[in-house]
Amino acid sequence: MTFSDLARRTRLFELIRRHERPVPRYTSYPTVPFWDRDFGEREYVEALDDAGADPDRALSVYVHLPFCAKRCYYCGCNAMVTHSEDVVDRYLDHLSREIEGVVDRIGTGRRVTQMHWGGGTPNFLTDRQTVRLFEALANVFDFRADAEIAIEMDPRVATPTQPQLLRRLGFNRMSLGVQDFDPRVQAAIGRIQPEADTVSLLEGARAAGFESVNFDLVYGLPYQTPDGFARTIERVVELAPDRIATFSYAHLPEIRKIQRAVDASGLPGPEAKLGLFLDAVDRLREAGYAWIGFDHFALPDDELAVAAAERRLLRNFMGYTTHAAPDQVAFGLSGIGCLAGRFVQNDTGLGRYGAALDANRFPVVRGHRLSRDDEVRARVIQHLMCNLEIRDDTTVPDFGAPVGDLLGADLEALTEFEDDGFLQPTTDGWNVTETGRFFLRNVAAALDPYLDRGALPTFSSSV
Repeated sequence: MTFSDLARRTRLFELIRRHERPVPRYTSYPTVPFWDRDFGEREYVEALDDAGADPDRALSVYVHLPFCAKRCYYCGCNAMVTHSEDVVDRYLDHLSREIEGVVDRIGTGRRVTQMHWGGGTPNFLTDRQTVRLFEALANVFDFRADAEIAIEMDPRVATPTQPQLLRRLGFNRMSLGVQDFDPRVQAAIGRIQPEADTVSLLEGARAAGFESVNFDLVYGLPYQTPDGFARTIERVVELAPDRIATFSYAHLPEIRKIQRAVDASGLPGPEAKLGLFLDAVDRLREAGYAWIGFDHFALPDDELAVAAAERRLLRNFMGYTTHAAPDQVAFGLSGIGCLAGRFVQNDTGLGRYGAALDANRFPVVRGHRLSRDDEVRARVIQHLMCNLEIRDDTTVPDFGAPVGDLLGADLEALTEFEDDGFLQPTTDGWNVTETGRFFLRNVAAALDPYLDRGALPTFSSSV
């Protein structure tokens, strides 16, 4: 049965009206708004020293490159516009200093299984700057031959030679920002991107030998219509990227000031927005893509699809992956890492980030040391979001007790989701149903006691 079935779609709309509420996206647990502002440089140094005590422990590496040629109105990232090569060079100076400070603590030659450059627009860097940054990292880390080394790309600023350079350096995965091919939608979000630019970069990546190319799409943008978004999906199917992410647009102009330029009158209502996604799910599955988690898709032979089928998919701040390491170090403003059982975030301000490093300080502004309860819930929630199941006695086998004993009444409360058809009970837990995929964040929120701590931060809608 497809989501085009009227009775099925009507039932989904009814459930959404009943369950829709602001909840976290659960890229971590606890989520960032609940981290401690008193967690600073001293606590981060302790985490680095603890991580350095086990030199055989693998790392993931994230690098944030915030610069763009132009801001898109819908953007929720930590990004800024510059047209000065000197500004970027100064930022790279600070990144180099941060890398050196971290490596002094954790040791050189640490094994890296995953690296991701995000932004902003990482390919906004010149070839010289790209080589400089990559070599600064490669000189102190051991990138294994099978490591996942990924970069986010804006087709509008890509040059014909960039894919070859990036592949030669060692990048093997690329994510292209597409959003929507419809010119009216592009104009409404301040991102005019000719289809030819996207196709040219995709072809360049394939010619250069990239192992995987992802397209990022966004639904719920102003002036998107079922017919228009269907044309975008159809064109994406023709281009056949290895992976596709279909993100829900979260319109939060009160905290993302750039979004005040979005014409809110053109935004689709909740049911129309969900309809865009349901149509996309049907078409992508018909084209042979496997549905990953809630909003990702992958060709059946892609390692994400294989891992999802075998229920061993992982997820961290960089997204769904099969290469996540126990520890993640993050470099750059707003970077988020996880080391030795602590979460940590850098300052989001360019000036403050640089000033801290100029003063030989780490630019940490908040963090969180996970308790035993946090670790259990984090593992359960990650497995739920990735592999669509909760197992009473197998999800956390290394904590000395079944999950049911550790979480007790919180797990029992999940029975309410059985009544609405989100969860299907099994002999040792629950499987998420196809309907339940749309409410993964609601189910995760039921296991999150931090949400009961008074006034909530501003989260996006759960569906």
